Amino acid sequence: MRGHKQNLLFTKPSILLALVLAVSQAAAARAADQVTIASGTLLGTTSPAPGIHAFLGIPFAAPPVGKLRWQPPQPVEPWQGVRKANAFGPRCMQQAIYSDMVFRDNGPSEDCLYLNVWTPAKSASENLPVMFWIYGGGFQAGATSEPRQEGMNLAKKGVVVVSCNYRLGIFGFFSDPALTKESPNHASGNYGLMDQIAALRWVKQNIAAFGGDPSNVTIFGESAGSFSVSDLMASPLARGFFEKAIGESGASFGAGPSLHSAETLVQTEKAGEKFAQSIGATSLAALRAIPARKLSEESVKGHFWPNIDGYVLPQDVNAVFAEGKQSHVPLLAGWNKDEQAGDLYSKKTPPTAANLVKRIRERFGPDADQALRYYPHGTEDETRQSTENLASDFFTVYDTWKWLEMQNKTGDAPVYRYLFTRTPPEPLSETDDGIPLAKLGARHSAEIEYVFGVLRWKKIDWEPVDFKISDAIMTYWSNFAKTGDPNGAGLPHWPRYTPQDRQVMILGDDIHAQPATDQKRFEFIDSFVARYREE
Repeated sequence: MRGHKQNLLFTKPSILLALVLAVSQAAAARAADQVTIASGTLLGTTSPAPGIHAFLGIPFAAPPVGKLRWQPPQPVEPWQGVRKANAFGPRCMQQAIYSDMVFRDNGPSEDCLYLNVWTPAKSASENLPVMFWIYGGGFQAGATSEPRQEGMNLAKKGVVVVSCNYRLGIFGFFSDPALTKESPNHASGNYGLMDQIAALRWVKQNIAAFGGDPSNVTIFGESAGSFSVSDLMASPLARGFFEKAIGESGASFGAGPSLHSAETLVQTEKAGEKFAQSIGATSLAALRAIPARKLSEESVKGHFWPNIDGYVLPQDVNAVFAEGKQSHVPLLAGWNKDEQAGDLYSKKTPPTAANLVKRIRERFGPDADQALRYYPHGTEDETRQSTENLASDFFTVYDTWKWLEMQNKTGDAPVYRYLFTRTPPEPLSETDDGIPLAKLGARHSAEIEYVFGVLRWKKIDWEPVDFKISDAIMTYWSNFAKTGDPNGAGLPHWPRYTPQDRQVMILGDDIHAQPATDQKRFEFIDSFVARYREE
């Protein structure tokens, strides 16, 4: 009994100490969740990942509504008191286009210019590298609230992760002569890109409050987000807002249907006028008066992409890089092994040798016979691979290759290339086209969950190798963000991609570097595209 009393007496100070520690830790956590920036004070939240603080739905520009529709992003109004930053802001106006996109926001809205920050910093003085994410979706869809783009696990690698919404479709990329006339920059159309630049300016001004280093920012994106990264490298307006760049499957180097990286301002103005006529809008005031939802629905009658406006993009992106006028920053880029595997399951044009030859003759015209050397079709396996290669090359692959080559040539900075080869262990569910996901291999966008380390959000039977690949990719990406070099302890060595030694890092079941085997095919496409542009 005496011993028991002694134990009780002995533990009282320990209990008291534990309570004091718990209270002080809670106070520290609350302090880390509260940040004051130029526009006011934010109260974030502790994320499910230990040690990571999340600040969601932070406005970085005024709502682009009313007279601000089709205007460059304007400064955000400061707020009084403490603003809660614990929920994603609305996604930008869009139609439901891609079935693989799942959102956690409260629906599309024209008031959508919000960003998010995930930080491991315990104080503002930590000066951590910043990774700024730009989502994909063909410039028509997407949002930061997608679970596969959750930044908390990547932030655990010692970086501050930022993601921003940007205007899409007709709201982000509509041109019209009246808009150009009212603009002091004599330009219209690239409002979505201007949103991205405004968010980067916000990072420059405010990220230090979250423990981030405003002079060590890496922009990275996938698909349209990767196209955006190449556009930002080419834009003088984005100069000085980032120090490194990562591109996943895409760049604005013109192997799409028009073989040009973007249309000119004159071309997009004409398209804008035609669209306005098709919906009976006779003035800019009438266009701005159309309710956002109705305008979004009507926008399927047109197409809206970045253009060469002479302001955000002063020239064709390819020309900017050719003249060495782009941002001279380290670049890490690549694509997935089966970008367009869906073409193998087309009911309209099944992957037969005859259909492949027909496609190549339509695509290459008088150069078709030469092209067939690079797309062999002697066996069924060759035909299937060439069918996939042809579709992928003119989707995102050639563009990304050209980006790497041009940065090597004129960018005065290290370049790294990768190929993502892992086939996720997908269930037997089907795509919108009725194709089993499991048959699509390392398809377009398959790497996103691996990059962010959020495999578990998707309820499939992941294998240990998937988590290993994901951790390696996150480490490579975050190392690159820290130093401009993806290499680090415990990782297979990733050599630079140079004209003398074109090494590709294979990110799959067996992570290793190997020489590129597709150089001749891409050089042929490159010569074809160059001749097309000259005509």
